Amino acid sequence: MASRYIFTLTLIYLLPFIIISSPLDDPRDQRVLVLLDDLALKSSHSIFFNSLLKRGIHLDFKLADDPNILLKTYGQYLYDALILFAPATERLGGSLNLAAILEFIDSDRDLIVAADENASDLIRNIGIECGVLFDEDPSTMVIDHLSYAVVGNEGDHTLIASDELIQSDVILGSRGTGAPVLFKGIGHSSHPANSYVLKVLSGSPSAYSANPASELSSAPTLTGTDISLVSVVQARNNARILLSGSLDLFSDRLFKSSVQKAGSLSKYEKSGNEEFVTELSKWVFHEKGHLKAMNVRHHKVGETAKPESYRIKDDLEYSIEIYEWSGASWEPYIANDVQLQFYMMSPYVLRTLTTDQKGLYYTSFKVPDVYGVFQFKIEYNKIGYTSLSVSKQIPVRPFRHNEYERFLTTAFPYYGASFTTMVAFFLFSIIYLYNK
Repeated sequence: MASRYIFTLTLIYLLPFIIISSPLDDPRDQRVLVLLDDLALKSSHSIFFNSLLKRGIHLDFKLADDPNILLKTYGQYLYDALILFAPATERLGGSLNLAAILEFIDSDRDLIVAADENASDLIRNIGIECGVLFDEDPSTMVIDHLSYAVVGNEGDHTLIASDELIQSDVILGSRGTGAPVLFKGIGHSSHPANSYVLKVLSGSPSAYSANPASELSSAPTLTGTDISLVSVVQARNNARILLSGSLDLFSDRLFKSSVQKAGSLSKYEKSGNEEFVTELSKWVFHEKGHLKAMNVRHHKVGETAKPESYRIKDDLEYSIEIYEWSGASWEPYIANDVQLQFYMMSPYVLRTLTTDQKGLYYTSFKVPDVYGVFQFKIEYNKIGYTSLSVSKQIPVRPFRHNEYERFLTTAFPYYGASFTTMVAFFLFSIIYLYNK
């Protein structure tokens, strides 16, 4: 009984920490649900799945229409991410539907969706909710008569060799091989004003979207570099989504295939698909580009204790530590564009923080001559990195009545005038009273 009582007390004391802890605080040991149209995809896409397993990600494979699919029980999610390799599935099994997937994303969890020319309305609706619009015409595919792969095309030039990649090391790494990425599938578009959607792999200027089995009767709706082949989304809550118009992009066949782009003399023994997909999946699962802030401190210059309020014109110091997940541990994040706002309705002070190259960012400034409730605010948004939003309220008060300086130098003429008036009145009174 005593041991059970101690165990219960331990759970009670640990419970607040368990609730506060986020699955993104440590992006290791993730559980991922993989939904497939056909279990044969486990073998035809084995290289991709094995790369996830080698990185310590636990995969749970199920058919997309399995009636026993559960994303959560008793309000707790069972998985940290979802891979949807079921482009033709019209209806998902269990309680899983479009609303459940959107709720899953809203809970800070990640999603990978692969479509193809047979994409169902469900897949297209998921894309719309995530900010992209897959080509709505049935049986259309992306065609490119100039940037196609020499080997593997049946004359319709739907197997594209694309090197139109986003220039971001944090998302795609350094891309050591430089081999083009093979793509066969449908294109999609996004609204230009939507800053949350990033085109990772784009069509070339000669690409267009059409049905390869029929002649064009009108101009295609998607053309050129406006065609997105693969896009990523990072939501406001830092959930990450990968949207691909090709399921074959992840296949062993394209991973192992040699590639030569039409019009190029360079031939590669292996396509860039494996490197591209591996780096992209690392980003989606927060194995890179994931930031966290901690140890926020502020105090008056010359002191170490955090005050309950500041006075106008106080000199203060502010510091924060920022770290980046390297895939195995938290490493210092080094940048020169982290800014602090001292904010009340609008920024009164804006400072670029100085770093010691070890994760510590700091600055100092004088409190403005305005009193009220201010905020120390950091809003850090950089392409490829999770956004940081750190704020702390602090009151700023005016001088107290006994904190003003006495006998100001600039007021000496007024002091002199006052004392001169008093002396003159005293002399006048004596002369007036005693002069006969």
